Amino acid sequence: MRVLTPPSTLRICWLSGLLMAAMVAAGCGHKKSRVTPTATAPPVYTPPPPTPTRKPSSEPPARGSIPITRVPEGGISSEDKEFILTHRPIYSEQGKATWYTAARGRKAANGQVFSDEALTAAHRTLPMGSLIVVTNLKTRQASAMRISDRGPFVTTAILDLTKASAKSIGIWPGSAQVRIDVYETPKPMDVGGRWCVQIGPFTSERKAIQLKQKLLEDYAGSKVIEFSGEKSFWVRIRLAGDDREQSENLARRLRPDEGVAYLTRLD
Repeated sequence: MRVLTPPSTLRICWLSGLLMAAMVAAGCGHKKSRVTPTATAPPVYTPPPPTPTRKPSSEPPARGSIPITRVPEGGISSEDKEFILTHRPIYSEQGKATWYTAARGRKAANGQVFSDEALTAAHRTLPMGSLIVVTNLKTRQASAMRISDRGPFVTTAILDLTKASAKSIGIWPGSAQVRIDVYETPKPMDVGGRWCVQIGPFTSERKAIQLKQKLLEDYAGSKVIEFSGEKSFWVRIRLAGDDREQSENLARRLRPDEGVAYLTRLD
C-alpha cells in the first residue's frame, strides 16, 4: 500500500532543494571568479639633494685686481683634513717638488703674507687656494697643504714647498719626485680663470726692459710689466681679458733670448 506525502511536506522539500541549489551555485561561482589586481604606479624617484660645497675664501677684488684668496692659519684646518678623509681626488699629477723661502713680510701670490711655517705650496696653474695632498714617492710620506703662491719657474719642477711643507713629506732640505692629488678647488680647473705669461729669468734688466717694449708694441692694449726676482729679472704679460687660450698660444710662440715663457694662472 503506497503512503502519500502531504502537500505541505512536499513544498518544504521543494523549497529546501531550491535553497541548496542556490547555495551550491553561489559557491561554485565564487570559486570560479578572479579578482583582477589593481595596477600600482611605480614609486616616483626623488633625486638626492646636491652635495654641499664649501664657500671659497676669496675677498671681493678691487677693480682690475686679483682677489685675495685666504688659506687657513697654518695652511690647513681640521675641516680640511676631514674633507680629505671623506672625498676622493679630482685630479692627480706627478713630478719633481722643491722647496723655497721668501723675505720676511713678502706677500705670496694669493695676497697673504708668506710664511715658512705654513703648510702651503706654489704651483703655476692650479687655482689659488686648492686643497692638495702631496706624497713623496720614495718614502711614501704624505701631507695635506694648500696652494697659496705661483711657481716654480723652472722647467724641471712642478711644485715649490714651504719649509714646513717640505719637512712634512721628508724632502727638506732637498727635492723629490712627488704625486699631487687635488681634492678641492675654489674655482673650476678646466674653464675660466685669469691667465698670463711669465717670461724669464733674465740676468740683465736691460734685456727684460727690451722684451717689455717689444711686447707692448706687438700686443697693444695688453698689460706688460718687468720686475726683479732673486738675482734675476722677469717680464709678465697679461693679454686682454686675461684669456687662457690666447695666453697658451702666446706661451707656445714666444722664444725669449733668455729664460722660458711660462703659462701662469693669476687667480
